[in-house]
Amino acid sequence: MSAMQHFKAARLFDGNQWHDGATLGCEGGSVSQIIDGGTQVSGADVTDLGAGFIVPGFVDLQVNGGGGVLFNDTTDSDALERLCAAHFQFGSTALLPTLITDTPSVTRAAIAAGLAAQARGIRGFEGLHLEGPHLSVARKGAHNPGYIRPMEQADLDTLIEARAGLATLLTTIAPESVATEQTRALAEAGLIVSLGHSDASYETASAHFAAGATMVTHLFNAMSQLGSREPGIVGAALDHGIWAGLIADGHHVAPGTISVAMRGKKGPGRIFLVTDAMSTIGTDLERFTLNGREIVRADGALRLADGTLAGADLTMIDAVRYMHKIVGISLQEALRMASLYPAQAIGQADRLGQLGLGAEASFVHLSDALDVLGVWIKGERVV
Repeated sequence: MSAMQHFKAARLFDGNQWHDGATLGCEGGSVSQIIDGGTQVSGADVTDLGAGFIVPGFVDLQVNGGGGVLFNDTTDSDALERLCAAHFQFGSTALLPTLITDTPSVTRAAIAAGLAAQARGIRGFEGLHLEGPHLSVARKGAHNPGYIRPMEQADLDTLIEARAGLATLLTTIAPESVATEQTRALAEAGLIVSLGHSDASYETASAHFAAGATMVTHLFNAMSQLGSREPGIVGAALDHGIWAGLIADGHHVAPGTISVAMRGKKGPGRIFLVTDAMSTIGTDLERFTLNGREIVRADGALRLADGTLAGADLTMIDAVRYMHKIVGISLQEALRMASLYPAQAIGQADRLGQLGLGAEASFVHLSDALDVLGVWIKGERVV
């Protein structure tokens, strides 16, 4: 999109504040102006969306699949294109496709696919999230324990080389498998390091935060819990100014626990929403396989045969609804958790997760009931 376009709805949320009856001006794929509701826009291409409101596009930092595609099974750029596109209808306009713990060869193929996707300019692709394989077997969750292993120099070199080519590379690691000096080297190379799938103590987690880790992966799930004498990773995440992803689907974390965590979280880092979505999103699939193990979709959750949660059957708009309607937080805060905060967590808030001047014109038109009515990425309608 190069010509100036204007989009109007009953309300507009720019990521910081609400505007009544305002018009969003877009040019060259970026936000060029927000015109207050009392100002008449004349001589311009104006799309009046009517009721509902315009909000920033959602940013999902943990998405394993969608549209029948599971990244671990199909590690090529075409698969990444289908995966990203499957989430557009649910309001996500920027995604980090996520590879779950796998073999070294699959990891290398995933990195190559990410580099190809970036070179092709695949819509919605923001980089990669490598969740493992350097985790703790004790907190493996649905990860295959046979693929979990300590980080070696070759692994470190591979990650640093990949970061040099990718705009964003996030990796989830456990202190049991990664030394603090390795965390420091990753952070200094520009990777975003997140702690997860770990039974580490508060002190150990704090040491990795000091070394450069800035995030925890799916807070409360697959990590040492907050206790009276040992705060664990949960306590360390809440007590430090790092970022924390959260799966808000009614299965992974109880609403009361979420409320307590949000009140107790120390800034500047905040809790943000992730879907941890699998290949089922946007399909009627009832089961699929991950690393040779069957995962069943039932009652809004995905589980292994032993009942272990295996990712989530969740979209970002569902997570926003859950936070607002079930947990009870304000709509603007729920929207920030899905857009502005994850963008800030990866250092991209100048262009993602908000609709300020110069930001990408990636936005969602929501109904008053929080249904997705339309989605635009860089000013072009995709839904």
